Amino acid sequence: MRLAKFLAHAGVASRRRAEAIVAKGVVTVDGLVVTDPARDVGEGDDVRVNGSPVGAEAREVWVVNKPAGVVSTAREPGERPAVVSLVDSPARLYPVGRLDVDSTGLLLLTNDGELANRLTHPRYEVPKAYRARLRRPPSDRDLELLRRGVELEDGPTAPAELTRLGEREVEIVLREGRNRQVRRMAEAIGNEVTSLRRVRFGPLGLGGLAEGAARRLSAAEVEQLRDASGWSPGAS
Repeated sequence: MRLAKFLAHAGVASRRRAEAIVAKGVVTVDGLVVTDPARDVGEGDDVRVNGSPVGAEAREVWVVNKPAGVVSTAREPGERPAVVSLVDSPARLYPVGRLDVDSTGLLLLTNDGELANRLTHPRYEVPKAYRARLRRPPSDRDLELLRRGVELEDGPTAPAELTRLGEREVEIVLREGRNRQVRRMAEAIGNEVTSLRRVRFGPLGLGGLAEGAARRLSAAEVEQLRDASGWSPGAS
């Protein structure tokens, strides 16, 4: 197995993030520093990150109803709480994508790097639904612009599904995951998001999960996420 994939399966980070960790020169295999993420490793190899041994751990996927003020990181050096503190698990979990500190709603945490990569990579087009309240009521033309795609500084957005829920509230479904995308899309039509909540990730919704609460997904729910990303165990 390639080193980056081994680290991802061990719950160190997603595969893409694991590649960056290896490139920093902080990973050793049998006592030797390795900077090639494609290096083959096996179960008998002594793999360490910053001197700490890395071993396989049972894969977990959790859903959290993130409150405002909680950051979407595995650890937070400042005073604000990190989202992993909401989960009662000894596993090395990290967020699958992010929500802004002021945004709320559904956030997945896992130690399954391959699944995390599949769920967040735009190639796999896993849908994510958000409910946004806007500063002013959007016109029908505004909504049509958002559906078709708007121009942002990092390029035009892909077409989106959009439903008006109220005078100033809309639900938008995206299949790409750019930084602060919903907020920037609103700004592109001369509006502003005053509150943003993610309500669905692929086939998974919040259900009755209370704000600030977390629960571990069942095997059937994890399989649904895999199906949504077009991935199954053993796939490359």
